[in-house]
Amino acid sequence: MQTRALGTQGLVASAIGLGCMGMSQSYGEGDEAESQATIEHALDLGVTLFDTADVYGPLTNEVLVGRVIGPRRDEVLIATKFGNERRPDGTWVGVNGRPEYVRASCDASLGRLGTDRIDLYYQHRVDPSVPVEETFGALGELVDAGKVRFLGISEAAPDTIARAHRTHPLSAVQSEYSLFTRDPEDGVLDRCRELGIGFVPFSPLGRGMLSGALTSTEQFGPGDFRRGSPRFSQENFDANLATVRRLGELARDKGVTPAQLSLAWVLDRGDDVVPIPGTKRRSYLEENVAALDIALSDEDRAVIDDIAPRGVAAGDRYGPDQMRRVNI
Repeated sequence: MQTRALGTQGLVASAIGLGCMGMSQSYGEGDEAESQATIEHALDLGVTLFDTADVYGPLTNEVLVGRVIGPRRDEVLIATKFGNERRPDGTWVGVNGRPEYVRASCDASLGRLGTDRIDLYYQHRVDPSVPVEETFGALGELVDAGKVRFLGISEAAPDTIARAHRTHPLSAVQSEYSLFTRDPEDGVLDRCRELGIGFVPFSPLGRGMLSGALTSTEQFGPGDFRRGSPRFSQENFDANLATVRRLGELARDKGVTPAQLSLAWVLDRGDDVVPIPGTKRRSYLEENVAALDIALSDEDRAVIDDIAPRGVAAGDRYGPDQMRRVNI
């Protein structure tokens, strides 16, 4: 397994991680046995970065991840997040960055994960009502206490990243990034590189669209959030599918899958980039990890950019309420 450094504080992870959210929510009915087998197989393949959050489930995804990796805890990096506050029944409360909430959330996550430390702890969303310096001051105290090893922030604006980093060094910034979502190129990636912070793209396969496995909106079953997502409305789905089919032609010419080509593009963006494609199936996990062996030529990059230039995706990635909570 290839490795990549995230930040300059000593955090080194497998060059590709595993996003675990979909095992517990957002993508239809789960299969706990297959999810457990997928995490175990990821360990066997050399994946070391496992990404979860307290809000996933809510509260159940951390339990799953912690239980499965427990026997091999010292081999892995657990990344989890706080800040999107939901009640156990799933009711949305709001974004919370208050120091007392930070401390309580950390202790609760440690309990659910069954561990004595969180390797990478992210502020999941920025709370506009709390200065980021207060939030990261509290997070720095958790580092000093040994409960957290490294810090990160998710979906934050360049200036917010810099303010957080001045308060306590960041090792990673996590944001959605793929051929269909290139918002981080509007300053976030540059700021990360200016400050020596690693970048962790989530949804590098465009929430499954870039995998080539989706051909109809009828594939979205009950509980699949894509049924109400602007980017997956019928009109936008059809437009995006046309782009995916063109990418699929290039993938076939290279003897790879559309998912592997799309992941190879993300991995090719820099050695400081560690994508965390999410899956709950072993077969897709194997396909994703194999993308590490794909090298893109200058010609490949030019063709991909012609097929999928910035802004090619039809439809916003979130609805209006959620879009207001990103890039703060």
